[in-house]
Amino acid sequence: MANPVVIMRTPAETALIERFASEKASLPGVAEARAAAFARFEAKGLPSKRIESYHYTDVRNLMRTIAPAANDAVAGETLKLAGFARLGFTNGRWQGGDAAEGVTVQPLADAYRDGVMPGLGMGEASDIVVDLNTAFARDGVSIKVAARAEAKLHLAFSENVSGPASILPRVIVHVGEGAALQLIATHQGPAGIAYQVNEVVELRLGKGSNVEHIRVNLSGDKAMVLSSVAATLAEAAELQTMQVSLGGEVCRHQVFVTYQGENAKAAIRGATMLKGSQHHDSTLVVDHAVPHGESRELFRTVVDDSAQGVFQGKIIVRPHAQKTDGQMASNALLLSDDAGMSNKPELEIFADDVVCAHGATCGALDENQLFYLQARGLPRKVAEALLVEAFVGEVIEAVSDEALRDQLAGLVSGWMQARAVS
Repeated sequence: MANPVVIMRTPAETALIERFASEKASLPGVAEARAAAFARFEAKGLPSKRIESYHYTDVRNLMRTIAPAANDAVAGETLKLAGFARLGFTNGRWQGGDAAEGVTVQPLADAYRDGVMPGLGMGEASDIVVDLNTAFARDGVSIKVAARAEAKLHLAFSENVSGPASILPRVIVHVGEGAALQLIATHQGPAGIAYQVNEVVELRLGKGSNVEHIRVNLSGDKAMVLSSVAATLAEAAELQTMQVSLGGEVCRHQVFVTYQGENAKAAIRGATMLKGSQHHDSTLVVDHAVPHGESRELFRTVVDDSAQGVFQGKIIVRPHAQKTDGQMASNALLLSDDAGMSNKPELEIFADDVVCAHGATCGALDENQLFYLQARGLPRKVAEALLVEAFVGEVIEAVSDEALRDQLAGLVSGWMQARAVS
């Protein structure tokens, strides 16, 4: 008789198994859904570089230990956004917030009791990091935007911990037919503390709805941040989702978009600024499962010192998804000889009447442009800052709210000013 296969587990994987066994009875929601999600993790373990989509970000190797669940705390610093109803979260736990007309907000546990199910925003995609959030998420909110309502919401996440801690919020957003939503999520946390975040936001867009979703990552410099956005688009729905990322030590931001209705559109963008030894991975899967879909992807990454950037983008066009229009681009600027960038754009096309293209560039600042600016009296650092801000600005200028757009541009400018004096 053949010897049974013994799965070698890391200390982190063993700790997760023990933690789920002790916590599962107290976690909200449908026990079967959590158990199924955890079973997928238990069968495969943490994602490693042997999994193609995690080749550049080996979570199994990077997550050697599992931090304990974060305790309750008072809110820390968060960005102030004028004109947006604010929903506050501290260590992933909802603290309440402002009312907004046409919007219903429920704590995650209440929403689960009312039949809200996690994971529907994933379409046919699957991911172990999302499964771990499904298994362990204890808090978060379900947001419902009524049909034809218009709303502006700010999800203000404050990670306020004094030592290593794990934070796993879940946000599920239902957007009614013909509704319009601006959803801004900001994440801020303390420097010097190795806390861990695994956050999932599900966006379920109804027919003819319009959603602008922006995630701002200002996490602490020792944080490991795994963030996922999963969106499904009904007929004629339009989604814009963007991440602006300056924080964290190891970050992976992944976006899953599934087209469920014809004539839907999605624009997925990212602006990432890296320095020191930061590692940031932007990974997206756009699944054109129905005809007449349009997608646009634009990612700009600036890498300094010995930091490492990653972009992985995949557009899938199913056999019956004719008349699909998909365009994807990733561009990177390397500001030092030790900086690195890995680009991996992909197209999987199984239909013949489509317009799809992808491209990736990676290089240093143009010396001719720098010379032109310096010849007009600008110091080199100032000239570099102008070129970098223009490079990233093409992503940020797509933000519809002028005040928010100015704030994001200010964050980029501040990053360059800090570089100039370092």
